[in-house]
Amino acid sequence: MVQRHSVVIPKDDGGLEIYPLKDWLRQNPQYLPAGFDATRSTSHQLRGALKQAGWAMQETPDEVRMISPSSAGGMHVVEELLGGAEDSIGEVEESSSYFSLEYQLRDFLAANLGSIDFGGRKLRLYVDPMGRDGIEYPSAVGPIDILAIDEHGAFFVFELKRAQSADRALGQIARYMGWIKQTIGRDKDVSGIIVSKSVSRNLKYARIVMPNIYLFECAVSFSVTPAHDIEP
Repeated sequence: MVQRHSVVIPKDDGGLEIYPLKDWLRQNPQYLPAGFDATRSTSHQLRGALKQAGWAMQETPDEVRMISPSSAGGMHVVEELLGGAEDSIGEVEESSSYFSLEYQLRDFLAANLGSIDFGGRKLRLYVDPMGRDGIEYPSAVGPIDILAIDEHGAFFVFELKRAQSADRALGQIARYMGWIKQTIGRDKDVSGIIVSKSVSRNLKYARIVMPNIYLFECAVSFSVTPAHDIEP
């Protein structure tokens, strides 16, 4: 399983800034351990060197998070906002007939937003004034899996789950939606979309009192056709 490597920086206001590990080290070379290069060194090598330099590391099946030693109480803030390693382990997909990684689901949805029916809404990937698209869109409370808009400019925040959606998915998507509403979406409607292999009964009950959050289930199918004949 491929894990993404991130630098997580707790902020004074209680939020987080999250950056891809190598990109952040290229922009902040003063944090590079001696003898390492942010381009040529592997992410595994860099994370090992940072650990030796005193950085804290939190690992989930999908992600390795590095927290600077200068961030007092950083691990506590990261676990509170993003969840701890134990939260993600229980969601590891057991069946190979579904997307094995949230990345695959994310990339598929992002590439096909315009052709997927999300309750009659026509969505497209959000692109901000800096040209940054809505895939893994950075926010002060964590990266948003997909940030999309409809034809009226209303925002849709996607939270993707490989396995059965847990109740905590509502807390995750709610904080992303709140951040959007307080920043780039102040004068726009903001809704949430949770996409999962299956949606639990508990989550369906919770959604009743959160009508601007929509639940969708995903499935993957394959077909096999003969290929032994030689075409003329």
